[in-house]
Amino acid sequence: MSTPTPGLALLPVQIAVYGALQADAALGTLVTGVFDFVEEGQPYPYVHVGEAIETPDNAHDRHGAETVITLHVWSQYRGYAEALRIAGRVVEVLDHTPLSIDGHHHVATRFEFSQTLTDPEPPGDIRHVVLRFRIVTDVTGA
Repeated sequence: MSTPTPGLALLPVQIAVYGALQADAALGTLVTGVFDFVEEGQPYPYVHVGEAIETPDNAHDRHGAETVITLHVWSQYRGYAEALRIAGRVVEVLDHTPLSIDGHHHVATRFEFSQTLTDPEPPGDIRHVVLRFRIVTDVTGA
């Protein structure tokens, strides 16, 4: 019997997060889309699946990973209300929700933090909410 080998969880986790957000009808009514790559001129508001960090989370009898993924909510609404409503829905969709992650067993998804920012570049009317989630996985069959 062969032992499963560890592989990067980054791409399967990103695909699972993107899929969960895309599939949520309530989120779909709040945004123009959920994107991995944002085209120039994309209408606001939207969610961008951003940066991620993966660290091993192995034990003596298994391979695992902790993937920290950053999501960005972008809005041109005056004030933070729209962006924060969208961010709240993203947290509802992902926090403590099982994800189907190809090649990996989902252990946990935990919301870590949010931060509000205002883009200082002219015209200065862009609101940005940063969200971070920690997703813990084991290699399937481990």
